[in-house]
Amino acid sequence: MSDTSTTNAGPTLDGAVLATEHVTKAFGGLVAVSDISISVAPRSIVSIIGPNGAGKTTFFNMLTGLYKPTAGRIRFDGTDVTGKRPDIITSMGVARTFQNIRLFSTMTALENVMVGEHSRMRAGLFGSILRTPAVRREEREVRERARETLDYVGLSGSQVDTLAINLSYGDQRRVEIARALASTPQLLLLDEPTAGMNPQESDRLKEFMQRLREEREVTILLIEHDMKVVMGVSEHITVLDHGEKIAEGDPQDIRNNERVIEAYLGKQAE
Repeated sequence: MSDTSTTNAGPTLDGAVLATEHVTKAFGGLVAVSDISISVAPRSIVSIIGPNGAGKTTFFNMLTGLYKPTAGRIRFDGTDVTGKRPDIITSMGVARTFQNIRLFSTMTALENVMVGEHSRMRAGLFGSILRTPAVRREEREVRERARETLDYVGLSGSQVDTLAINLSYGDQRRVEIARALASTPQLLLLDEPTAGMNPQESDRLKEFMQRLREEREVTILLIEHDMKVVMGVSEHITVLDHGEKIAEGDPQDIRNNERVIEAYLGKQAE
């Protein structure tokens, strides 16, 4: 049983944009995530940390419908979304990025973001085939919104029409975040967003997350290994180890938690 008695309790379930209750995922005899309960308050930035193999990405995959929990419940904005399909969860206001960037490499940055607009488009199959005036108008609007979103994340000019495969790693991350934002999420899940970034790029991303929360009122749930980013941007942190929650609290709680230091932080906490 996890010992979290030395840390603050998370936000209460009342009014939470995301709440999980005793979520567990087993693959055969292997329990990857065990009995995880968290609560994420609206307009907060919350991080999930832990060593490799702690179950963080598996947990994200359950939140977004890629995996169905073996046990437990997941609620988004008060609605039970446990086991629902990823497209349904996306349409409700949840978007994510992946640890390994998943852009369409032979599509431009603009086209990748336009794909993210799909869940908002009204045109049906026949309208798309017939290319009605309404469909053409909607496509123009989608293209314009995609340009605005790319500009918001810091990409403009020739970068917009550059193939994703030819963009720098940091710019590919920006395109992936822009594509997630194109669905106008209420909750954005970022899986290792600073992986492969240099310190300057990581600092810019940290500032961008804070701006995104303040200007667009997006709630952010973050998996991240860069402790400078985690400690600098998070209001609340949950720590996993071997699939179990071993601690949660604000950055100061986590920085001083002996069990967390032993399991994960080590000298990073100093």
